[in-house]
Amino acid sequence: MKEVFAVYKPKNITSREMLNRIQGITGVKKWGHAGTLDPLAQGVLVVGYNKGTKNLFSEQLNEKEYTALILLGKKSETDDKEGRKERVSFKRPSLEETRTALSSFIGEIYQTPPAFSAVKIKGKEAYKLARKGTPPEMKKRKVFIKENDIILYKYPFIKIRTVTGSGVYIRSLARDLGEKLSCGAYLYDLRRDRVGDFSVKDCVNIENEKLIPLKNVFFFKNFDNI
Repeated sequence: MKEVFAVYKPKNITSREMLNRIQGITGVKKWGHAGTLDPLAQGVLVVGYNKGTKNLFSEQLNEKEYTALILLGKKSETDDKEGRKERVSFKRPSLEETRTALSSFIGEIYQTPPAFSAVKIKGKEAYKLARKGTPPEMKKRKVFIKENDIILYKYPFIKIRTVTGSGVYIRSLARDLGEKLSCGAYLYDLRRDRVGDFSVKDCVNIENEKLIPLKNVFFFKNFDNI
């Protein structure tokens, strides 16, 4: 087993819980991962153990590719489908309007991370403060988005492919797209397809408490049908 490799993280577990599972299977204590995936997201998680953890900060792992499903017309307090929703508009933006709005988020942009995120505010995770009813003031930061393409537009859903640098929140991209279109939006589903040179085909999967090659794409069945 290589000291750095990719695993396929399913939905409904944290990236840390994924590491704990791998630790239990391998018996190796020192593990780390490159780029956190939210519990509601699935896809490529690059992990490393022992000396390999030092390679997780390599610039080669900065570029990430995602397939995102965005719902228009509402906003969410968490910027995803987990939070409390609020109807913003019944406006149905045209495909051309949506494509133009999405293209405005390409290049170096300023993005505000979600209040419900692991960003540290005075040493504490923002989501812990937000859950106490006092959402922290999140500061904008410069990030880079290389590509944004619409795969499918079937109102109220937009499925997009996006290629980003490090530190980009796809939840924030969904929220900001909704604001740009004046109709509201939130991230409905997310799959990370690539981290650096590691893609889905390179992943191993946890099955029956073993690490095995990812043999098929059954994970994607529901995601790819909207």
